[in-house]
Amino acid sequence: MRRINVGIIGTGWIGEIRAKVCATHPLVESLHLAEVDEAKLKRVAGETGARTATTDYRELLRRREIDAIIVSTTPETTHYPFTRDCLLARKHAFLEKPMGLKLKEADELMKLAREANLKLTIGYTQRFNPKYAYVKKCLEDGTLGRPVTALVSRNVSRSIGHKIGGRVRLSPAVMEATHDVDFILWCLLPARPVRVYSEAVFRIMEHEHGVPDCQWIVVTMDDGTVFTIGAGWALPPGYPHFSVATIEFVATEGALLIDDSHRDIVLNTMKKGMVLPLSTMPGEQVRHVYQGPMEAETIHFIEAVALDRPLLVTPEQARQVMEVTLAADLSAERHAPVGLPLDGV
Repeated sequence: MRRINVGIIGTGWIGEIRAKVCATHPLVESLHLAEVDEAKLKRVAGETGARTATTDYRELLRRREIDAIIVSTTPETTHYPFTRDCLLARKHAFLEKPMGLKLKEADELMKLAREANLKLTIGYTQRFNPKYAYVKKCLEDGTLGRPVTALVSRNVSRSIGHKIGGRVRLSPAVMEATHDVDFILWCLLPARPVRVYSEAVFRIMEHEHGVPDCQWIVVTMDDGTVFTIGAGWALPPGYPHFSVATIEFVATEGALLIDDSHRDIVLNTMKKGMVLPLSTMPGEQVRHVYQGPMEAETIHFIEAVALDRPLLVTPEQARQVMEVTLAADLSAERHAPVGLPLDGV
């Protein structure tokens, strides 16, 4: 067992969470931060006790002692070039989704990691949600039998839509449904997707950001299983970044119905009215404990590097999710099914 030195590029909402997890983990020797917002950099560095802090991420790449880097940058156009630079600098890399905006970008990242024998993983946080892991377990141990169909419906508040739409024009398929596409594809392994049909609705976000409000995706697998994902960011304003999801997984010997709606805690005050605490997808700190899957996901990466363990999310799996979400956008544009694999995307 060895302790490792970790760098984090981008200390926004997600990067700050990951930085704080790294700062308290016994396998992390030192933490190094890069962030273009100097005020934010100073605050997060102070709260985490970071050994170094810089506004130029390339300084992290030049530090030979850094073993691994978490790329939590926005806009999403930075994901591929920043991660490519990390891999070229011989650093293990954890990249937030999406893996890239084109399949050839994903292919290059996989090639670089493979050639340098580096660990590369993508932030599909919901695999670390115990409810989601339970679905996977019931499929693996035979409780449910052979999969027949699955449905995931996810809606988040407009604050997410405005947050994403204000920085990059990506669809709900690429930015929200992607988590659920990854989850179902993971559950259905080794089956592979062969056809995608999708439709999108434009009402709220179109005029301001040019993106859909919601998107429905139907995926056919090579074993005949069909699943449907619905995702949108059109819920009225409420608790910041509120996320509500329901899952139905039907198989030959049983069915699982999962409520991930986060309506189990309701706080009602004279000052702020009714809010739903602990309802964001990544989770949040509550005094001495962390509620949600992002802490566990970050620890998994730390331990994979320090203890040379396999990663739960492989880059090949993340590329397949990319392919499905890109096909969904093409299908919604054409109003017709799109076959897989995609060519020239």
